[in-house]
Amino acid sequence: MIKAEELKRTGKNILYLNIGDPVKYDFDTPPHIKHAIQKAIDGGLNYYSPSEGLKELREAIAEKERTVNGARVDPSNVIVTTGISEAILFLMGAIVNPGDEVLMPGPCYPPYLTYAGFFDGKAVTYRTIEDRGWAPDLADLERKITKRTKLIVIINPNNPTGSVYSRAEIIKILELAAKHDIPVAADEIYDRIIYDENFTSVASLAKDVPLIGLNGFSKAYLMTGWRLGYLYLQDHEGRLAEVWDGIQRLSRVRLCASTPVQVAAVEALRGPQDHIREMVAKLKRRRDFSLERIREIPGLTAAKPNGAFYLFPRISAIGGAWESDEQFVTELLNETGVLVVHGSGFDPSFGKDHFRAVFLPDESMLEEAFTAIGDFMKRHT
Repeated sequence: MIKAEELKRTGKNILYLNIGDPVKYDFDTPPHIKHAIQKAIDGGLNYYSPSEGLKELREAIAEKERTVNGARVDPSNVIVTTGISEAILFLMGAIVNPGDEVLMPGPCYPPYLTYAGFFDGKAVTYRTIEDRGWAPDLADLERKITKRTKLIVIINPNNPTGSVYSRAEIIKILELAAKHDIPVAADEIYDRIIYDENFTSVASLAKDVPLIGLNGFSKAYLMTGWRLGYLYLQDHEGRLAEVWDGIQRLSRVRLCASTPVQVAAVEALRGPQDHIREMVAKLKRRRDFSLERIREIPGLTAAKPNGAFYLFPRISAIGGAWESDEQFVTELLNETGVLVVHGSGFDPSFGKDHFRAVFLPDESMLEEAFTAIGDFMKRHT
């Protein structure tokens, strides 16, 4: 990103396919949500709120998770965070001790890798199978369970691959978690951005397995810069009581999430939902367009994403024209102005030899970007 800004200052046109922020493109926060925050600010709701979040918002979150995802969650077991990244930080801070291992999909959202290590734990990635749409390799997951494994993470739909786990795959992961007495964390922030398959929430299937769910408002409600997320606990036997207490303590250290934003989030959940259907329809058209263009470029292949708004193409010429995916991304930016993210940043093992691109821009920008990528590949392979 720093290199892209340097090039931009020299007059080079940058085509941004790097960041998962719909509002940076032609999507906008729904008017009723913007009106709600303005009303909250004008109405004087600009003070600190409870560290765990406003009571009305926690009730709305519990209601949403029950009705949309089949979760069995009480509002008292919801904590509102400043974005989902803070939720990940709280989770890792509460559950990871030095030497502990956290199993997570490879590739995965980088803060999981970072925060596990930040608390002197070890991120262990289980393989996902590209030829099967990045489905989890359940045998690899089970092989990597050790006596040090403290948590299994599911990111569904996945960032960066856009994969959506099937009901059967989720059940198998939960069976492994139950067999080895390991809790599960389910990151489902893209739960409303689904294209070709039905979405099954982990919470709807996790009967006896203790579960911490993570979600937020950035994606489905187009509130990226507002920074609001949440965690919830589904643990009927109280096996994660100590972990949840740690998360609550961490939430108190940082006081609270923004009060006006929380007020607006209640309206986001309880107000009109029409924008979600419209957004997903637009994204599906752009996904189909992008996938077709990528598959026309020799040297690139990509699995079809069924959720979120990312493509994760494989670069066949790594080890030939380029030594690494990071070199590919850097040279692509320098020559064409197209900015994507190197795959090894999402996991050095299972993300390497790939790059991540968003299909958030309109078709004209996507066409310009993929034409530039195609010409770049022709020059080098």
